[in-house]
Amino acid sequence: MFPKKEIVFTDMGRTAFKMIVEEMGLRNSQILLPAYICDIFYPILKEYNISPVFLDIEKETFQPNPEEIRKKLTFQTKAILVCHTYGLPANIRRTKEVTGNQLIVIEDCAHSFGAKLREIYTGNFGDAAFFSLYKQFPCIRGGMTVLPKKTEISLVKTCFSFRDFFSLLNNFEFWAYIFKKFGSKIAPKVQRKEKLEKITQINNVSLNLFLNFLKNFEETLKKRLELALFFQEELKKLGFEVQKSENNVFCYLSALAPKTVNRDKLVKELRKQKIFCTRIWHTPIIFNKEVQKEYNLNLSEFPNTVDVAQRIINFPLQNYYSKGDVEKIIEVLKKTTNSL
Repeated sequence: MFPKKEIVFTDMGRTAFKMIVEEMGLRNSQILLPAYICDIFYPILKEYNISPVFLDIEKETFQPNPEEIRKKLTFQTKAILVCHTYGLPANIRRTKEVTGNQLIVIEDCAHSFGAKLREIYTGNFGDAAFFSLYKQFPCIRGGMTVLPKKTEISLVKTCFSFRDFFSLLNNFEFWAYIFKKFGSKIAPKVQRKEKLEKITQINNVSLNLFLNFLKNFEETLKKRLELALFFQEELKKLGFEVQKSENNVFCYLSALAPKTVNRDKLVKELRKQKIFCTRIWHTPIIFNKEVQKEYNLNLSEFPNTVDVAQRIINFPLQNYYSKGDVEKIIEVLKKTTNSL
């Protein structure tokens, strides 16, 4: 998949990003990045004294458009973070044309393992890339860094932990139900406590789980794509706006709720019907009050990001689903949207 690159497995995707910052010499620099991105980047930006320049996005792709990049680009800009959001590959060639190939290009492949552009896997187009493996594989934790060849790196070893044990149990239906019902207040505290400051390796249990499920990844992905395309067509009939499908691996099946429907009420009603949608990044980094204050942000400069954050829904699309499962979800969705 990455014939001309160096691969390093880390404990988390964010750890892989920190490794890139260090290897590419981006401490004390200015970086362009999408406004529609998770706020886990905020503490990393502060740790390395990076000045972020946030870019508004296009609703169809969740990517910044060329004019937005051109408008925000300065002589101080050293790198740009390109995100293959929800599994849809970004047009990095277009980004490089706008920046004149003068910037370090970092690919955020957290959602796009296995996605291709022109038959080339994402992670090969930039100067470096990072992946969050557990978003697409049941491997508990794990990140992956893709760097230029001959990069010499030595990482701190990690072991299978108490938190990892509970994450493993969460892959089983009974325990997933228990944790969802009773663990919402406890889990974030445990996770925050166990986040390590050092750049560390993936543990052997997670790595072996990843490698095991990687064997059947293409077969699983083919089935997932077929279901996702069917799901998208049904959602469009109900007035939802969906992401482009070409080359999309659908790490999340994202859609924008119709403007006539209250997204939060819809999600709550669907959960009552045991359809657990998520609103991932309904509070992206620019919605963080500390970020707004730190970088003097005005949300009116990011109209598309704000609209997407208020309307985004990610529908469940498990690898073991059948077409019948999707049809059941659509049927419940029809009734719920009509009632609202």
